[in-house]
Amino acid sequence: MHAIAIYDLDRTITYAPTWTSFLVASARRETPWRLALLPFAGVAALGYVLKRVDRAGLKGTMQRLMLGNAWPEARAAAAAAHFADGVVATGVYAGARAAIAADRAAGRRIVLATASYAFYASAIAERLGFDDVIGTDVVRADGLMRARVAGENCYGPAKLRMIEAWLAAQGIARADADIRFYTDHVSDAPTLEWADEAFAVNAHAPLRIMAGLRGWTVVDWER
Repeated sequence: MHAIAIYDLDRTITYAPTWTSFLVASARRETPWRLALLPFAGVAALGYVLKRVDRAGLKGTMQRLMLGNAWPEARAAAAAAHFADGVVATGVYAGARAAIAADRAAGRRIVLATASYAFYASAIAERLGFDDVIGTDVVRADGLMRARVAGENCYGPAKLRMIEAWLAAQGIARADADIRFYTDHVSDAPTLEWADEAFAVNAHAPLRIMAGLRGWTVVDWER
């Protein structure tokens, strides 16, 4: 039996969402003049709220505004490492660290599954001792990372599909795996339903209500 613990990232492990913070921090270090474009990112976010653009489109627009349409992979890797150092130093719940350590001590394979881009989430995961990362990918060509999502955005039902695809790639049958899943958000309900053990962590109100109805464990990881 394969024992696996899967964790969401933003607001589950970290105090705050990471994508906008990563963009702003990277723009500040590399092209500070792009920070003047932040109001346009707000307009793009409004477009998402009004359902004029999906999450993948919003990510691409924000990346183009803050980092440009094409970003050298080496610079992206350096920016990811710098950002991850800061997040892990000051932005991770102590309860998350304890849970990760306990799952590892119990012999579980530790996996991050996040809607964040895998290229920078992997740097955070590496510093926290994760074994694998499932995340949103970015289009790459000629040593450049383009401002477009490659494949599915790892969010909602797509996250479960990507986890299932990862299991298949690892040669692990679902029946041969014991899986626990931790998340803060109701959008991950498909994966919570699918897991053997479901944990609503630092949950917002809709997830707390659903957890109560489904009998999922509710946990608060204080700072």
